Amino acid sequence: MFWKDEWKPLAIIGGFFIALYYMPVGTERFDNAIFEALYLTKWYAQEHVLLCLIPAFFIAGAIGVFVRQEAVMKYLGPAANKLVAYGVGSVSGSILAVCSCTVLPLFSGIYRMGAGLGPAIAFLYSGPAINVLAIILTARVIGMDIGIARAVGAILFSVVIGAIMHFIFRHEEIAKVKAAMYMPEPEVARPLWKDIIYFGSMVAILVLANWGKSSDTSGFWYIMYAFKWWFTSAAAIVFATVIVLWYGVKPWKMALVIIPAAALAFVFPHEPVIPFAAGTIGLSVITSTDKGEPGEWFGSTWGFAKQITPLLLGGVLVSGFLLGRPGHEGIIPAAWVSSLVGGNSFGANFFSSIVGAFMYFATLTEVPIVQGLLGSGMGKGPALALLLAGPALSLPNMLVINSYIGPKKTFVYCTLVVIMATLSGMIFGMFF
Repeated sequence: MFWKDEWKPLAIIGGFFIALYYMPVGTERFDNAIFEALYLTKWYAQEHVLLCLIPAFFIAGAIGVFVRQEAVMKYLGPAANKLVAYGVGSVSGSILAVCSCTVLPLFSGIYRMGAGLGPAIAFLYSGPAINVLAIILTARVIGMDIGIARAVGAILFSVVIGAIMHFIFRHEEIAKVKAAMYMPEPEVARPLWKDIIYFGSMVAILVLANWGKSSDTSGFWYIMYAFKWWFTSAAAIVFATVIVLWYGVKPWKMALVIIPAAALAFVFPHEPVIPFAAGTIGLSVITSTDKGEPGEWFGSTWGFAKQITPLLLGGVLVSGFLLGRPGHEGIIPAAWVSSLVGGNSFGANFFSSIVGAFMYFATLTEVPIVQGLLGSGMGKGPALALLLAGPALSLPNMLVINSYIGPKKTFVYCTLVVIMATLSGMIFGMFF
């Protein structure tokens, strides 16, 4: 009876003990991989948690509270018009400069509200894969041919993968279809244009706060980066005005957020993250203590944060340990990677897709990484495969997706991304 009931805990404890007993502490590569894991996690925490992930949590929380389930079912539900559903799902992420991890709370928000699996998967892939900034940067830095191929491939990917996922798991969608048939017309709590401004202001804050530096010294891209915090502040003012006028936040409470943040912006003009953090903390405090809609909004936001954050940070640690940071090696030697992605063979494209799928890419960082690999002999086909698989997937991303849709759907989704990235890379490499 003991062995029948307790063999799993015993195996886990025994395996953990053996791993500790033979852990190669003191060897240069292992010690370096440990440091790389910590460096990558620190960098992720500094660069992406506050500016990317937290705004995404607030947007996802708002979707869960302020977007009616009937409205989601109407446009993205399993019974919705397929052309509309997949069209919205495949291109709605194009304006979001988000990585494979930042898109997760947004995906969870629309999926929990009843979106069909196919359109939700289309959004999950398209969010980090086809944002406008990444496509433009790819075309300018790596080449117009790869830039166009990435844009076209990503849009097609999102629709095809979503459609295949829907077909494979169509029987599980039947209950959603039946529910959608009996959904009443959505009750209108406030006009649609108010919700558009509300969500638009939050998306603007997310995009503008993470606007990447341009190599230009003049023109639109230079102006956008040089004044991005002024633009972010303008979006924040619109956002603050909207939630006071239409979403139940008391003006005096909002004043307690704006005044300290503005004062910190004046005291620390070259450290914009400080007033941004102060504003985020203040918003969290005033919404968490509210008993109305703002309180529900914070509760939904916090639910996403406590579920996703531990998985993401754990996944980033493992990713850094295995593959390191850009320009630095983890436990897997970079020479192994470079030697396996030259030419345009099936193996090179497949390996490139696999590495991209497991490695974590922050928004836009995949471009300089691929540029460096191309300079080291990487083929154009494997480069495109990496660009199609890498931004949309990562080990942290897989862990969180699994918690939402289960291991079977997660495995099929990841497999489809790798297969299609491999085939696309091979086809592109044959012509370029």
